[in-house]
Amino acid sequence: MGESEIPSLVSLCIEAVKNELVRGDDLLPIIKELPRNLVDILASRLPPLALEKLQTAVPFDDRDDHDFADEGLRNGRKRGRSWNFSTAWKILVKSRWPNLGNQIEPIDWQQMYWETHLQNCLDEVAEIASLPSFDGRLGEIGISDSILKLIGFEGCMDTSTCDYSKLYHHCQQFGYYARCLRLQNVLCSAEISHLLRKSLLQSLELRWIRSKEHIDGLCKLLNQNSESLTSLEFIHCKLSSDSINAICSSLPTKNVQTHGIKNFSINTSNFLETNPVSLPLGLVSFLSSGRSLYSLKLSDNHLGRNFAKLVFGTLLNASSSLSILDLSDNNISGWLSELYWRSPSGPPTPLGIGKSFQSLRVLNLRGNNLNKDDADGLRYALVHIPNLEVLDMSDNPIEDAGIRSLIPYFVEASEKCFPFADLMLENCELSCNEVTYLIDTLSTLQRPLKSLSVADNDLGSSLLCSQVAAALGKLLSTSIQILNVEGIGLGSSGFQELQDGITKELKLVKVNISKNRGGIETANFLSKLISMAPELVTVDAAYNLMPLKSLTTICSALKAAKGNIERLDLRGNIWDYQPGYASMHADIQCNGRPVLILSSSPTPDAPYDDDP
Repeated sequence: MGESEIPSLVSLCIEAVKNELVRGDDLLPIIKELPRNLVDILASRLPPLALEKLQTAVPFDDRDDHDFADEGLRNGRKRGRSWNFSTAWKILVKSRWPNLGNQIEPIDWQQMYWETHLQNCLDEVAEIASLPSFDGRLGEIGISDSILKLIGFEGCMDTSTCDYSKLYHHCQQFGYYARCLRLQNVLCSAEISHLLRKSLLQSLELRWIRSKEHIDGLCKLLNQNSESLTSLEFIHCKLSSDSINAICSSLPTKNVQTHGIKNFSINTSNFLETNPVSLPLGLVSFLSSGRSLYSLKLSDNHLGRNFAKLVFGTLLNASSSLSILDLSDNNISGWLSELYWRSPSGPPTPLGIGKSFQSLRVLNLRGNNLNKDDADGLRYALVHIPNLEVLDMSDNPIEDAGIRSLIPYFVEASEKCFPFADLMLENCELSCNEVTYLIDTLSTLQRPLKSLSVADNDLGSSLLCSQVAAALGKLLSTSIQILNVEGIGLGSSGFQELQDGITKELKLVKVNISKNRGGIETANFLSKLISMAPELVTVDAAYNLMPLKSLTTICSALKAAKGNIERLDLRGNIWDYQPGYASMHADIQCNGRPVLILSSSPTPDAPYDDDP
């Protein structure tokens, strides 16, 4: 309200009621009898603490205005006895955390607000508890005035009846709303289970768990949430066999045979035994009894081949419905070839196959130092994973021999109508000839891929890359939706071939052609692509040595197109640092946001095409 505006009587009354409601409960009986429209206005102006108090005191209904009107007519009662405060909570969430709540509704905005608020309090307390000088109880640590002001506590003077100055009070009042929390190691003391005793946690993310004290405090919390917990993630932790046994023994169990965990993840952590002769018994029991287990991620943990072999072997004999297996960024070369007994005269025979892999949809083996022999072993394993949809073999030196071993599987999967659809082969040390052969094969499949990435394979000279570009042109004519050819050295001639290969409307939705040194031909290709791919949403064409006039070509194509491009990344090209160009093309927008991504200022440290 501006300084010159005179507040209305209603506004003054609402402000007075708001202040009184923050301080106490005396007005609640009167507010409950107010007409619906006045309560709505009041709710929209209340701070979170007051809105929580109001909603707790009055009846709640999640129906809309039309439902209330119908009920009032049928029952002969006036409206306003039940209210839906969802809109008010949504406004509070969006004003404090603008990026939250972008998922598909419906959303419990009240639960989201207090859960995120409690997370903010826990993060703030963790910083204080991490100081070497700290020697006290977590619950007694004070919450900063900046956080208290956000919930409306600044107006509450009687701390004997509404004290929110300590963490303990926030956990006591709002712990019930906590479903998903992130805890630093200093929070995993014996006290944490008491502080969160009202919570029904469904998901826990643990960071920097290192000591036995951390493990003991965590295990109490796991036991306490045995009926609700379904997701558990460890990041930057150091885990011994004893600690893994303790954690797995504390996980919730629906009965003596199975547990209820659906998602289990250990990322960027250290196992004290990275290449053991046997797995910790607790982990074996956990994997074997995980009939609800949907996702298992053991990524970037420096695991050796024995660990991977033992995990894989345990899963083979389990009865889980595992859908996602992520063993990326470890060092497990050699384990795949050991899964099969090789006959001198016949094909390899699997040592065993379990129900787990009948449901496996996503297999991530990125960055594991796998070689051509591993790729050969994987070929035979994949036949026994009939529902596989996504395979990531990126950052493994499988070379040409490795991809030749896998190509027969791609053909067989298509012929047998397997749902295999997404293939990532980035930085696999593949040659131009082998990538061309791969793409030619994929272009003729009965069931074309949905997504392909061969990024960051050095394919040699631009003349050799022209044959890859010709093959890519055929692939684009299939129903492929996502293509990533970043940094393969297409050059100007490659983009010319790609442009010539587009002869009909494409199904492409997302494409990455960055770091290919295409010059002006990159812009010419983009111009044709934009006109022939009406479903195209995202394009990355950064660092392609495009001259200034390319921008005019691209902008003309965007303005003439009938498609729905939301993002076109053009950073790192020759016009990058020309002042004023970003504002000149700000009128090209989608959903209120600029489509073109142009660097607004020089960035000397940014990567460039010719950088190693």
